[in-house]
Amino acid sequence: MLTEQSAAVVRATLPVVAEHIEQITPVFYHRIFTAHPELLRDLFNRGNQANAAQSRALARSIATFASMLVEHPDRRPDEMLARIAHKHASLGVTPDQYPIVRRHLFAAIADVLGDAVTEEVAAAWDEVYWLMAGALIALEARLYARAGVTGGDVWRPWEVVGRTEETPDVATFALRPADGGPVPPFRPGQYVSVQVELPDGARQIRQYSLSCAPGGADRWISVKRVTGDPAGEVSNWLHANVRENDLLTVSAPFGDVVLDDTDSPLLLASAGIGCTPMISMLAHLAASGATRPVTVVHADRSERTHPFRADLGRLTEKIPHAVTHVWYEHPEGPWPAERVGLADLSDIEIPHDTRAYLCGPVPFMRSVRTQLLRRGVPASRVHYEVFGPDLGLERDGQTIGSSASMTSNS
Repeated sequence: MLTEQSAAVVRATLPVVAEHIEQITPVFYHRIFTAHPELLRDLFNRGNQANAAQSRALARSIATFASMLVEHPDRRPDEMLARIAHKHASLGVTPDQYPIVRRHLFAAIADVLGDAVTEEVAAAWDEVYWLMAGALIALEARLYARAGVTGGDVWRPWEVVGRTEETPDVATFALRPADGGPVPPFRPGQYVSVQVELPDGARQIRQYSLSCAPGGADRWISVKRVTGDPAGEVSNWLHANVRENDLLTVSAPFGDVVLDDTDSPLLLASAGIGCTPMISMLAHLAASGATRPVTVVHADRSERTHPFRADLGRLTEKIPHAVTHVWYEHPEGPWPAERVGLADLSDIEIPHDTRAYLCGPVPFMRSVRTQLLRRGVPASRVHYEVFGPDLGLERDGQTIGSSASMTSNS
């Protein structure tokens, strides 16, 4: 909780900081990468830096946290903090990195706002920063303890014991600990980080959902080759270079968007490669003999680009009360797809006590979430996973759930 004096200063200066924060964050990143080039080389996602996505997401996170402190001092944005903490933990972020971020962030604020940053203003925003940093450090410590690792020591070598081409652009890599140690448990919906050394010597990190059911000797990740500008450095490297018997550096599993263990009806909605956490959830439900109602919604460009298409049918057949609805924008088969076009839930039965999980491009999740809210599903029962900077889902013009790691590539 902010002191009264700092709360008054933050409340008074929040509009001007919010107005300029998207100018502040590029200056911050320039400063921190100039002083610590290894962070851009080995920790931050270079693609997100190139297209400014990280800057926009970071700006929203800071503004969201500061606004919550002054408008709702008895609450804090736990969902946002948990999401950032899980991403930080999957990267091995440690408390000693927070002072580095603070130093360059406050220098950037001073550069942009100039004389407006008085000692009083700097002290108030310093309090905001350390309240947020302190909350994240505590959450990350608990996550490391739960994972059974020393803070930040999340990496292990894993052997690739199989590779399956799911589609022309999606490959599944089956992994097993190369050190012969135990396979860490995970919950359906969680992800791991994969660190690879690229040709220029950079060690870039990306998160990938686990696409298998918990249990068993192996862990699967399913990677879509990202084309375009910028192209996915890590995904293209994995597709081009990784084969059976190769080694990958992989983190312990993390992630806060996980399948609940109640009997309430489920809606699992995905688009494209967003199906990976849903396939893990379905595999778990099928293996555990679940009888709860499950509605699966998936949207894709065509049958050819739909990862796990056969697995989707096989798994839902094992769940007594599961139904599947698939949309293809451009069906290629001899028969029309069940549905053509974009995902539309208007004629799908959705009980009011449904718990929904969404994963896919932000426009898809925003559309599905809006439809669910209009159908009476409470916002608290709609969960979503975003890979890359989380620019938030919007409702009635307000951004909610926006989060970004201040020291990671999320």
